[in-house]
Amino acid sequence: MWSFVTSQIKIWREIHALPILSSYILENCTLQTWEQQQHPNNNSNCHNLNTVFNVASRIVEPQQRENPVKSSYRSFKSMDAPSDVFRGVTDRFNGVTVDGKQETTIDLTEFREKLQKSLDFWTSQKKRAIWFRVYKDQADWVPILAESGFDFHHARTGVVIMYRWLPKDETPNLPHYAHTLLGVGGLVINDQNEILVVSDRNALINNIWKLPGGYVEPNENLIDAAVREVEEETGVRTTFTSMVCLRHSHSGNFGCSDIYIVMGLKPQNLDLTRCNREIERVRWMPLDEYFVHPQVLEGNRHVARTYLDNRKRGLDFTCAKMLHNVLKKEYQLYYVDTADSQPKI
Repeated sequence: MWSFVTSQIKIWREIHALPILSSYILENCTLQTWEQQQHPNNNSNCHNLNTVFNVASRIVEPQQRENPVKSSYRSFKSMDAPSDVFRGVTDRFNGVTVDGKQETTIDLTEFREKLQKSLDFWTSQKKRAIWFRVYKDQADWVPILAESGFDFHHARTGVVIMYRWLPKDETPNLPHYAHTLLGVGGLVINDQNEILVVSDRNALINNIWKLPGGYVEPNENLIDAAVREVEEETGVRTTFTSMVCLRHSHSGNFGCSDIYIVMGLKPQNLDLTRCNREIERVRWMPLDEYFVHPQVLEGNRHVARTYLDNRKRGLDFTCAKMLHNVLKKEYQLYYVDTADSQPKI
C-alpha cells in the first residue's frame, strides 16, 4: 500500500502537483473521518487510493482558476432566532455555539429564563449539540448551565466550554477535546562529532544526560519549537536538518497521552549559555562517550544512532511548507526524502 503511495507521490512531485495532491488526500481523509463520527452508517472512506489520485489529477487545472472553490464545511452561520433566545451560530452538524462575549450582560434570573426559552426553541428546530463558551467574568453561568443538563467539554485559561446534546433518539458522538501533549527535543551534533546534552534541575532521574527540549506552544510549528527550546536551554542557535523520530506514550501529565518528536538540528554557534531556571548542566559530549555513558538512557542513544544512520544512507525526514488549496491555510508536510533532493524548510 505505502509503496504505491510513495511511487505515486514521486511522480506527482515531478510535475509539481504534490501540494494539490497532499491537500486533497489530507482534506479527503479528514472530512470523511469527521463525517463518519457524525454519521456512523455512512460507509464512504478514503481507502480507495486510486480514486484519490484520479480525482487529484483532475484538480490540477482548477488550482489556477480565477475563482477557486471556497470552503463551506468549516463555516459558521448566524442563527435566526427570536429576540428572547440566544442567537449563537450554527455549524455544519446542525449544532449551535453561544459565545459569552457576544451576549449582553444580564442578571442570573434573566439568564435562566432565556436559557430555558432557548433550549425549547433549539429542540423545536431539531438542533443537536449546544455549546456555551463561558468566560471568567461569567462564571456564575456555570451552575445554571449544569442544572440545565450541560456538562464540561474542555477549558482553557479564562474560558470553559460546556455542552448539551439535545436529540433523544440519537446518542452523542462528539469529538474529544485535545487529549495529547506535544513536546520536542533537539538532536544537535557539531562538526567535531559532539552532541549537545543537558541535565535538568527537576528531572525524574537525577544527573541523567538528555537532549534539550520541551513543550510545543499553542500555534507553534514543531521545528520552531525545537529551535526555540534548544536556544532557551543552552544558548545554541540552530537550523533544521531532519526529523528523527517520534515517541508516543500514555498516562502523562494531567492524565494525557504524550507525543515527543526529536528534530535533527545544525548548530550555528558552539558557546553555551545555560538556562539557570531549568538546566543544571549543559555540555558538548563526544559521540563515542555518549554511546557508552552510563547516565545516557538507551532510548536516547538509539535516537542518535538512527539519525546518523539515516544521514549515511542519504535519507531525510524533511519538511515542506504547503498551502491547503481549499482552506488557503499554510501547513507543514513531513515526509521521507533523499538528502539534498529538496530544499529544507
